[in-house]
Amino acid sequence: MNLLPLPRRVDAPLLGRLQVQMEELQQWLGLTSPSGSKLMTTVWGYGLRGQKASYPGPTLEAFKNVPLLVEWRNTLPRPLLPFPRAHPLPVDTSIHLARPRFGVPTVTHLHGGHTEPESDGLPEAWFTQRYLERGPDWRKQLYRYDNTQEAGTLWYHDHTLGITRLNVYAGLAGFYLLRDENEQWLMPFNVLPSGPYEIVLAIQDRMFTDQGQLFYPATPPPDTTAPFPSVLPEFFGDFILVNGMAWPRLEVEPRQYRLRMLNGSDSRFYRLFFNQDMRGRVFQVGTELGLLDHPVPLDEPFILAPGERRDLVIDFKGLEGARLTLHNDAPVPFPAGDPLAAEDPTRDIMRFDVSLPLRGHPWPSSEVRKALPGGIPGTLRPKHGPLQPLTATRERKVLLFEGTDRFGRIRLLLGGQVQPQRLETLLWDEPITEDPVLGAVEVWEIYNVTADAHPIHLHMVHFQVLGRAPLTVAEGAVTPKEHFDPHTGESEGMGGILDLTQVFVEGFQPPPPDEQGWKDTVQAFPGEVTRIVARFDRPGRYAWHCHILSHEDHEMMRPYQVVG
Repeated sequence: MNLLPLPRRVDAPLLGRLQVQMEELQQWLGLTSPSGSKLMTTVWGYGLRGQKASYPGPTLEAFKNVPLLVEWRNTLPRPLLPFPRAHPLPVDTSIHLARPRFGVPTVTHLHGGHTEPESDGLPEAWFTQRYLERGPDWRKQLYRYDNTQEAGTLWYHDHTLGITRLNVYAGLAGFYLLRDENEQWLMPFNVLPSGPYEIVLAIQDRMFTDQGQLFYPATPPPDTTAPFPSVLPEFFGDFILVNGMAWPRLEVEPRQYRLRMLNGSDSRFYRLFFNQDMRGRVFQVGTELGLLDHPVPLDEPFILAPGERRDLVIDFKGLEGARLTLHNDAPVPFPAGDPLAAEDPTRDIMRFDVSLPLRGHPWPSSEVRKALPGGIPGTLRPKHGPLQPLTATRERKVLLFEGTDRFGRIRLLLGGQVQPQRLETLLWDEPITEDPVLGAVEVWEIYNVTADAHPIHLHMVHFQVLGRAPLTVAEGAVTPKEHFDPHTGESEGMGGILDLTQVFVEGFQPPPPDEQGWKDTVQAFPGEVTRIVARFDRPGRYAWHCHILSHEDHEMMRPYQVVG
């Protein structure tokens, strides 16, 4: 096994303004030929101007209320071929996508950022090399991140309409760690491990050719009339990469480490656990967008959905010489798909070797134990205080639905409340139905009538999970709806309408302790209603979507408008 690469860290407040370039490069991802020589892979990466780009990109570290200006420059090779042939991966032109004439469109979204719409990285704000062609939502070159939120584990990635899955697959992703005074107070005495003991882990699955190049399947599903290349309902790779390295290992000291963990995969959920009993050693200290009130022990396997992050502290004290493998046994698709076989290579994520001598103090120090009794600190929010629940002024219902497109392919869709007792599927270009008033606090009830779990992400806002309830749909509650292209009048495929008068929702159960923090992505399980609450406090047009990238590229994404 190869050593885990650690992305370069960038002290963004020290610089104040960054120029981050998207480049093509050759990088070793841990693959070797039958003779043992390294196979280099062509990937796309981010890098500061004047520095080498990488996949994943550099970890940008920002600070609360200290604005950061970033120009995301598209310096990818600009071949003479027209788009989509200019793209190195197979582009399906039968779906709704960015359509420049030449060049490759890109746009970067700061996932989790409380960001103005002009800097949000909306899917139609794309641009090609040297800004020669720009999408209808493109507004400016220099993005502004105000960072007006608590410390959290954010990440940046490409968000181009119709090819997000391809651009992220090529390597366009990286971490953005936001700091604040509360977090800084917890670090000096090792309440939160920091410096070399704080590790980012981006988990992604991939496929490769025999020559070590990225492979993305695009053969049309059987029994459809779809063209080649074709978007697929989901993608599941047979290699697991962590920080761009296949099945790596991390050498650690016998002490506590903070792991900032991201699922950056297209469709794959992970259910993670160690190969030996780690009860009392694994704690979640934060969700995507902030620290929890108290550390939560994770004594059972935990789920990480696409787009989700977990902020963990793992205690390796007393495990000198141990080799700990982080396993995954989530079925594909999740949760009711095929279980992983014992020999499935995607069961092993990475290994932790407790092989380094102890340096410094373990977590927490004796001084902190006096102030915060017990083996772990009693509170993680001394400066912010406990998380305050939001009080909603309106409830809104939305729908997750499985339909088909005009070729007969499975197409997952979102729906809005067109009438008080009716949820109706809508495509990206159809009129907006989610229009919160500026400053409003709303509860969104997410009705999932599909067979799969979906990670639902809202841009700009941070929300709290209120709970989930079983959903019973009576026979006849769902009626088909045909979608039409507004320009040609031709059929675009089938969606559906859900009659809420024929739906029964049982009692809501509160979220588990590890979900009781600020989030931007929530797991919406099949046959359930998931409730979240958020304050919509920036005006403008944003997006909400499923973060299974193959789903959002194929219309499981909708705009919403904060009015005011």
